[in-house]
Formats: sequence, structure tokens, C-alpha cells
Amino acid sequence: MVVGSAFGAFAVARPSPLLLFRGRKAFKFRPLSSSSSSAEPSRKLVLYSKPGCCLCDGLKEKLHAAFLLPGPDSLNDIRDITSNPVWENAYQYEIPVLAKVLSDGTEAVPNFSEL
Repeated sequence: MVVGSAFGAFAVARPSPLLLFRGRKAFKFRPLSSSSSSAEPSRKLVLYSKPGCCLCDGLKEKLHAAFLLPGPDSLNDIRDITSNPVWENAYQYEIPVLAKVLSDGTEAVPNFSEL
């Protein structure tokens, strides 16, 4: 069949990192998975959410779909901010919040309002 042979002609290339410039800062976006995933350290993420948050539910769905792909990344925990007054006070107006778990166990939360 002609259609099958046409698809065979396309080569799949590894996606290149994209750069987004905002002011003087550059943000580097890397693909969630790659063929050399064993060389890259794993990235663990924590999602701060709450019940009834449609933005949180949408992000959860996207993260679960992204982590179905093979790679070093994982969603470590989904935390309900209503279960902890410290989290609720910190994130009540900013959820969903996605934090990166650093190698020492602390969390890095991006602050986009400072950009």
C-alpha cells in the first residue's frame, strides 16, 4: 500500500530543547522523556491541589498522561492544601502549584510573579 511506504520515509528525530525568552531570563524546556533517559537524573514533582479545582484536575490529567511515557520523571505526590493550614495559607490563591523535589529533599516552587 502506498500510504504505508510513505510513512516509512519519515525519520523520527529527538526533539530539541526550546528556549523561551522573557525579559533577560531564558527558560529551557526539555522533553519529558528521551532515548538517553538513563544518563539524566530523575526529576520528581509534587502537585499542590484542592478538591473542586478545575485547573488542578486538568493539570493532574496532563501530568498522568505525560508520565505514562518512559522516562526519568515522576509525580511524587499530590497534596491537598485543605489538609494542611501551612499549605493552604501559602497556596490558596495560586493553585495548582507544581514543585520540584530537589536532591536534598527540599522543594523548589517557581515564583512566576517575580519574572
